[in-house]
Amino acid sequence: MNEKKFVIMQGDEACAMGALVAGCRFFAGYPITPATDIAEVMSRELPKVGGTFIQMEDELGSAAAIIGASLAGVKSMTATSGPGFSLMQEAFGYASMTETPTVFVDVQRGSPSTGLPTKPAQGDIMQARWGTHGDHAVIVLYPSSVEEIYRYIVTAFNFAELYRTPVVFLMDETLGHMRESFYLPSPAEFDIVERIQTKELKSETVYQPFLENSELYDDIQPLVSMGKSRFHVSGLFHDESGFPVGESELASQLMKHFINKIKLHLDDILIYDTYMMDDAEYVIVAYGITARSAYRAMKLARANGIKVGMFKPITIWPFPSVPLKRILNKVSGIVVAELNMGQFSHEVSRINKRQVPMQTVLREDGQLISPFDIVDALTNLIGESED
Repeated sequence: MNEKKFVIMQGDEACAMGALVAGCRFFAGYPITPATDIAEVMSRELPKVGGTFIQMEDELGSAAAIIGASLAGVKSMTATSGPGFSLMQEAFGYASMTETPTVFVDVQRGSPSTGLPTKPAQGDIMQARWGTHGDHAVIVLYPSSVEEIYRYIVTAFNFAELYRTPVVFLMDETLGHMRESFYLPSPAEFDIVERIQTKELKSETVYQPFLENSELYDDIQPLVSMGKSRFHVSGLFHDESGFPVGESELASQLMKHFINKIKLHLDDILIYDTYMMDDAEYVIVAYGITARSAYRAMKLARANGIKVGMFKPITIWPFPSVPLKRILNKVSGIVVAELNMGQFSHEVSRINKRQVPMQTVLREDGQLISPFDIVDALTNLIGESED
């Protein structure tokens, strides 16, 4: 892992190996297709770097374990699929309330319930945002290649540390199980964010883990590891010390803090790629494995004289409203392709104030979307606009 070399790697393996580069030293999980390969790699590799792997009794226990490990000062991750992610939502909300840096990997499969365990889907888009109860901000990343998995899992850990929040890393069955070749980046190429801590505390110092307006990073407060200082952690609304409070004003202040620490840093958090948008009259929006078909569809349409570009969000949440609105102000039509019944396209419709004509290409049967399906939708869109 210290030299840059050409490798062939599976997506799940890339997720695990990239997490190690990011500094992950604790993994707790429970086997589930198609995410089990991540746990298998971590069980083999973590002990080699002084880390700890533990198979828990269930998914909720796994999520609770990584929260505890993170509070103890160790970068921590779990990996699951849709049914397991559903079971983790209570702990996910707790990590949000306690502002505990953690990474939750969800390798999506056909759903709902146990669905299609060995087939791809993108049905957890809304669950990743709204799966746990209450209002809170969330960061969700979704790569579209094995190399991007390796790179952006590092970003996921960095975001978790920077903003003291759980980060969701979405994949899908095809991405998790496919193998691709790429040049493995050396660890030196990555800017690794370590835990932001205060200066050494004296034994009599009262540490306030939820004190805002830190001098270190805007309104993101440092987090001292448990054992180095005594502090209280509660899922209840709490003051700067972590102890529960019932005052409405303090509750409101804390809720706004959860939102603002993400909202005020959108320029750093929103990651997306655009292709051939300079002269584009139409745009295809797709993410994850579907972005691969969308890119091919764009090339096919261009070869037939259609000026179409592509927008590929990597940060799914917060929703990339600003860059998408800029694109919608320029184009005459939009096609959204995804492996669900229209979860991301619903959000695109919500910000489509100009009512730009829009077509969706949706599949929910465990099969991938073909580039030709997207080209057909684009052709239909153009035909409707000319009528």
